[in-house]
Amino acid sequence: MYKRLICFVCSVFVVVSVQSQTEIDAETNSDKLKKRSYTTQSIGNELPPTIDGVIDESAWDSVDWTTDYVENQPDNGTPPTEQTKMKIVYDAKNLYVAFRCYDAEPDEIVRRLSRRDGFEGDWVELNIDSYNDNRSGFSFTITAAGVKGDEFISNNGNNWDGSWNPIWYVKTQIDAEGWTAEMRIPLSQLRFGNAEEQVWGIQSTRRYFRKEERSLWQPVDANAPGWVSEFGELRGIKGIKPQKQLEIQPYALTKLNTYEEEVGNPFRDGSDTRFTAGLDAKIGITNDLTLDATINPDFGQVDADPGAIALDGFEIFFQERRPFFVENKNIFDYNISGNSDNLFFSRRIGRSPQGSAFGPTTAYVDQPENSTILGAAKFSGKTKDGWSIGVLESVTAKEYAEVVNEDGTEAEVLVEPLTNYLVGRLQKDFNDRNTYIGGIFTATNRNLEDRLNFLHKNAYSGGLDFKHNWNDRNYYVEGKLVLSQVNGSEEAIERTQRSIVHLFQRVDAGHVAVDTAKTSLAGTGGRMEFGKGGGGNWRYNIGGSWRSPELELNDIGFLRQADIVNQYAGARRVFNKPSSWYRRANIRAYQSSDYDFEGNFNRLYYQLVGYVNFKNNWFAELGSENNAAQFNISELRGGPRFRRNGDHLGFLYLGTDSRKKFSTTLGYVYGQAAQKNFSFTRYEVRFNYQPFNALSLSMTTKYESRPDKTQYVDQPSFNGDKRYVTGEIDQETISTTLRVNYTINPNLTIQYYGQPFLARGRYRNFNFVNNATAKNLNDRVTLYGANQITFANDTYSIDENRDGVTDYSFENPDFAFVQFRSNLVLRWEYIPGSEIFFVWSQGITGLGDARNDFNSIVDNQLFQKRPQNTFLIKATYRFVL
Repeated sequence: MYKRLICFVCSVFVVVSVQSQTEIDAETNSDKLKKRSYTTQSIGNELPPTIDGVIDESAWDSVDWTTDYVENQPDNGTPPTEQTKMKIVYDAKNLYVAFRCYDAEPDEIVRRLSRRDGFEGDWVELNIDSYNDNRSGFSFTITAAGVKGDEFISNNGNNWDGSWNPIWYVKTQIDAEGWTAEMRIPLSQLRFGNAEEQVWGIQSTRRYFRKEERSLWQPVDANAPGWVSEFGELRGIKGIKPQKQLEIQPYALTKLNTYEEEVGNPFRDGSDTRFTAGLDAKIGITNDLTLDATINPDFGQVDADPGAIALDGFEIFFQERRPFFVENKNIFDYNISGNSDNLFFSRRIGRSPQGSAFGPTTAYVDQPENSTILGAAKFSGKTKDGWSIGVLESVTAKEYAEVVNEDGTEAEVLVEPLTNYLVGRLQKDFNDRNTYIGGIFTATNRNLEDRLNFLHKNAYSGGLDFKHNWNDRNYYVEGKLVLSQVNGSEEAIERTQRSIVHLFQRVDAGHVAVDTAKTSLAGTGGRMEFGKGGGGNWRYNIGGSWRSPELELNDIGFLRQADIVNQYAGARRVFNKPSSWYRRANIRAYQSSDYDFEGNFNRLYYQLVGYVNFKNNWFAELGSENNAAQFNISELRGGPRFRRNGDHLGFLYLGTDSRKKFSTTLGYVYGQAAQKNFSFTRYEVRFNYQPFNALSLSMTTKYESRPDKTQYVDQPSFNGDKRYVTGEIDQETISTTLRVNYTINPNLTIQYYGQPFLARGRYRNFNFVNNATAKNLNDRVTLYGANQITFANDTYSIDENRDGVTDYSFENPDFAFVQFRSNLVLRWEYIPGSEIFFVWSQGITGLGDARNDFNSIVDNQLFQKRPQNTFLIKATYRFVL
């Protein structure tokens, strides 16, 4: 199978190389879509429009309607089913926008309710590139039900930040001709220069829900290389002055925790209460640059992380959800490898304390869950000259665990030091916004004391990046360079060298070795890529990245594994012109290979995926993956490179029409390695149900099975050498995520989130590594005989040489992990920008008996165990000064 994939990938690149020049010539000779322009007018001394959804004020008479929207999806360039009209006027403080959305059947207009940024049912949207930089913009969306949506657009439409929540005003009405909307957008919520006459980029999108049709005011080619760069123009804005934004939002919070009392434990008496307060502020230093500050922030209403378990030893990556760090995060992003590796990972700020208070005489410990963020500030924005600026500064407090010893004495133990985090980001646009050059710098500085010398005293990283687009932004080349240095005690640097990220102690690695005298570590990384991102029906990219063995980013960034050189290439053929049986489709191929810095070839991977959106709006996705060769440098946790048998994997997902009140997606994934070294099976079911406009339910259930004959267990010592023990594991996980949203009105919503997660692993057929790189599995590991292994008191004892004496032992690795997380949140936006939250959270985390089936584990660890409850009330008030 993988040979056919190789042939396909090769043929794709042959076609691309042959066709690319033809496409370039065709694009050069073809007429680009004409850029539209709309001229607005000031309303002067007229009374401003009343925002009630009825477009009858005389202020609207100063400008004409603009119309002639053109269908973009599914049939680009054709007349839409229903036409749309738009008007824009302004005064010294506000931009006013009116929409007339025609509909021949007003009773059929879909008015589904949701909370802010829900984008349900029919809607109309205005995008404004007030920087006029062809890369970023502000998006304002209103649904026919009156629900607002707002997002900050960056990276030419490749990133839409829904955490941006400006203050603006809107109303809608249904009438005999369809529906209407009126908007008032304060100029203080936008960013623009101080030119006497402004020229802004604009775009408007209408969603006609019943046909899942999108139409645009400014037509855009189906194969356009971006979004913001294709906007039309808004002209006629004269004499407005940049508005320096000043907003202050204090909050007050009270919290009650209840849980099962632990007799004798003074820290677990059944309940805790807390009251706290804090402040968020947004200050316009100039109209282009904003300072966001927070003092003692609280993130109590944020969803809990999904359940997950990893047996490979690596840290699990979780998305950032805290509003302060999510907003404008694109400015600080510096991804170096196309996955989660990044110089800045904001979840390091406020992380769980890294020290432990447990000692040989410890009886009870009250360990803080997170480090307190004393304060944080972000200075960010983009100037009219094309400078993008971002500076983030944050300080987290010392954290102490309270301890009660066996003799009754009490103490406080420092588990996290006072820490300062700094991130600086700078980019400059050139060449009519087609090129940028940028840089980043990060610093982590800790005030180390007591028992925390295993942490880095300080850590620094920096980088330079660039991107150049040409041929109407259809082609690009980009690159990134990274440097890092960490400093600390000999203990801290040795700990870093031995960590799962680096593994300098690998027994067969000639290019790295643990140096116990080192007090610093410096490394490099980077990426270079060339590609075609638009124009014609083909997309492709080719590139490479590296992370040197010494690269270390995890003090304020995220680095999964160092010592990698990666090459990758991909191609995609899009079918954007609807046919008699599909709306859109694509087929894509991807190939990558990995090496380490000693030159060892470690992995060769192929993927082929096809996607089709059918005429009835159902979809299907079918794919195949292949690891033709695979050597793992971390599998044995410092042991030799370990070979994995080549594997094949296929998957199929089928989904019904998402517009319907009930829609579902079914998924199946199956893969298996040669000699049944390991396999992977996943069943996935998702459904969404909206019985009426105000209520929506969604649920995703996954079951995964991962049997593996050589799962790492331990590395005990035998005759002065290490024995790398693995075992055959039968690993299963099952999880369900349920979300319920009830929208009383756009400003008053009730949301429920719940996720049970269960994981179980049972081991048998233990063995030890005999020849780590042998091609045949039976030569790679040796099974223990019945007279070599015994089990008692939850411990496996090994008599390898069969002399009747135990040579080494290891604990029973079987496990059963159970977790349940839920949030019930009532959110009331009682005036624009000010909110009250009522929150009830529940949580259960525990270990079960791996010998039981899932039903018994659920009964014993979920239904029979008292959960921890958190009741929280949080109120905010947003002052706009």
